[in-house]
Amino acid sequence: MGRRLEDFRRMLGAEPRRPEPGDYSPGARQIHDTKRLKKSDFDALKQVAVKHRANKRWRRRRWTTLIVVNLLFVLSYWLDVQLVEGSLSGSRFLGFHMIDVNAALQLMLAHKHLITNLLIGTATIALVWGVLGGRSFCSWVCPYHLLAEWAEKLHLLLAAKKIVKDHPLHRGLRVVLWALFAVLAYGTGYTVYETISPTGILSRAMIYGPGVVLLWIFALLAFEVLYSRRAWCRYMCPVGLTYGVVGTVSPVKVSYDLSKCFHEQDCRKVCLVPHVLDTVVKGRAVTEIVDIGNDCTRCGLCVDTCPSGALHFTITGVTKRRTGE
Repeated sequence: MGRRLEDFRRMLGAEPRRPEPGDYSPGARQIHDTKRLKKSDFDALKQVAVKHRANKRWRRRRWTTLIVVNLLFVLSYWLDVQLVEGSLSGSRFLGFHMIDVNAALQLMLAHKHLITNLLIGTATIALVWGVLGGRSFCSWVCPYHLLAEWAEKLHLLLAAKKIVKDHPLHRGLRVVLWALFAVLAYGTGYTVYETISPTGILSRAMIYGPGVVLLWIFALLAFEVLYSRRAWCRYMCPVGLTYGVVGTVSPVKVSYDLSKCFHEQDCRKVCLVPHVLDTVVKGRAVTEIVDIGNDCTRCGLCVDTCPSGALHFTITGVTKRRTGE
């Protein structure tokens, strides 16, 4: 329970807490002590352990899934096959209504009552992402995430040439924005957030054709390239916060094996939300196996990047885990 509260606290913008001496399990303490070997001995142990090599397996799977899901909406509309009607904000799949959880909340706040017709569709989507891990929506389905990922490569290239510099924002900003848009929906009777939602804008633009509102998307991407790396997804998006809460009890997780880690920090360099990987910092893991928190997007970049295989996907109750956790 303590770990869940800590994960939730971080999701709301708090900085990761350093563990106290009494927080460590006996197994974790023993592993940390082992890693205090002489540098020569430590390097020799590292060479034996590093069997995993960085690859792009999970990124290829994720990009393929994201593109296919969005193409289903586009082709269903243009070919008039009525397989998936609508957009990512709200749709019908084989005649069954579905609606994005955040969009449903906005609608109910705007109308100031529970909309019965939305409940089944909303519950279905919440169940799906509750099982898969809420923020998996961000990296596996959201079209803006893919554009931002490509824009990030440009930002890193310019940063390497010292043309731009990253300016991190406070992660609590998205909590403020979530509350602000909730108040605006309730006060105006209008779903204000949906008019600026990059997810909804891009989904509708791909399906029904582009419009002037795409200038907002270009402005966001320019801000991320020139000023703050992955600013929208990392610091601002209310949808990310909503789905983080939805996926709190998800059985699908990225797990960290302390015994395999040599703290290269490569995973944190590629992570969309690097605060969730605070546990990989040397001396931070309090148990031998640590499940990465609710704010993790399950994008798999850290799994692809980790040179020693310390990070991997697990399914609670299915994947065999180490004892002594």
